Amino acid sequence: MNLLLFVIKSALLGVGLAMDAFSVSIANALQDPDMRRRRAFLIAGTFAFFQCLMPLAGWVIVHTAAEHFLMFRNAIPIIAFVLLLFIGGKMILETVLGDGEEVEPVRVSKGELLVQGIATSIDALSVGFTIATYTGLQALAASLIIAAVTLVICLAGIRIGSYVGMRLAGKASVFGGLILIAIGIRIL
Repeated sequence: MNLLLFVIKSALLGVGLAMDAFSVSIANALQDPDMRRRRAFLIAGTFAFFQCLMPLAGWVIVHTAAEHFLMFRNAIPIIAFVLLLFIGGKMILETVLGDGEEVEPVRVSKGELLVQGIATSIDALSVGFTIATYTGLQALAASLIIAAVTLVICLAGIRIGSYVGMRLAGKASVFGGLILIAIGIRIL
């Protein structure tokens, strides 16, 4: 395969796969519009890590235990939906059931970030099936390109979310929660 074509194909896969993580990055920044640069890189890096890991895991599954994975494949969208519904619903409930005072910025916890990373990248597992003909080195290179694209897109999402979050004030968490639920429904 031509190197330039390989890079372009991998980057386009990265763009497609990063859209859910982009939306969740916006939602996270809506909750914490004054997010520090280090935190933004932690969030974007988490999404990039999982977007790299999942295609590699799919590639390994194809080359080792594909027949065992097929029965699990249909549950992937349901798992992602439940995880995003839970996180999004929690964000909305915390805002709606609040005491009506000024809402402080809420940072997504490390556990929630981990769940978000898995939920938004679980569809990337199937990319491992589409790159099954790649060598191990090619699969790694494609996954790293996907991760780099995801990192850039998520950082952009955080910037957008921070900008919008400053203008939405206390309503930002509800909006962010609705985004997460909508992504879960789309995945389902």
